[in-house]
Amino acid sequence: MSGDNLDSASITKGLETRFIGKNVLYYSELTSTMDVARREAMKKTPEGTAVIANRQTKGKGRLNRTWVSPEDNIAVSIILYPDKKHLPSLTMLASLAVLHSIETGTGLKCQLKWPNDVLIDGKKVCGILLESRIQKDSMSYAIIGFGVNVNMKLKDYPEISSIATSLADELGRTVSRLTLIRNLFVEVENLYLGLKSGHSLLEEWKTHLVTLGKNIRVRSGEDIFEGVAESVAEDGGLLLRCPDGKLMKFMAGDVTLR
Repeated sequence: MSGDNLDSASITKGLETRFIGKNVLYYSELTSTMDVARREAMKKTPEGTAVIANRQTKGKGRLNRTWVSPEDNIAVSIILYPDKKHLPSLTMLASLAVLHSIETGTGLKCQLKWPNDVLIDGKKVCGILLESRIQKDSMSYAIIGFGVNVNMKLKDYPEISSIATSLADELGRTVSRLTLIRNLFVEVENLYLGLKSGHSLLEEWKTHLVTLGKNIRVRSGEDIFEGVAESVAEDGGLLLRCPDGKLMKFMAGDVTLR
């Protein structure tokens, strides 16, 4: 255990952000931070409000998968009220914020797997979940959920040890969750403000995508497509070059490197 004190006061004290993480709702245990964040967003809680759980009992990843979220990891959901035009960029923002936070805080080098997995040496260290609600062609809210494997020991979870890692396993020591969370809030805000001022995240995001140029398999619903991940579009969609030369675009799906 890291011994981090993750109460709201310790997280917000002296935090160098304007609004991200200034309001923290901390719980020792939750079914899911996304559930609480959704309720708060419907009440129009202040933008940047973060819901944090020391432990999640029913954490969810993309495609309705279960996300293992024991104590000593990070489970946080951040509430935003962005312009609708920025919605496609929030996945880029989230993954880059995690990458920056980990690399700055630990020195570990990260890669990104389309659409929003953060990897270290090919193993998943963070999953990101984006949920949004649109009403009458305008954004009602967007919630970004982060699940970062910080101090969990993967040997205790053999069912995922071949595909996942943690910061502690990579470094051989515990990592301060408090420092990492506070860094994450700063990175999210900087990227979000840049996005609102017209800065594109696409090129930086592309440079970290290990998916591009690889032979991949994409599962979209019940269908499976294979080809080369040629590039990504402005909206973050994956461009797949099929064996017959056809170029297909995917906005969501499960990607396997071949």
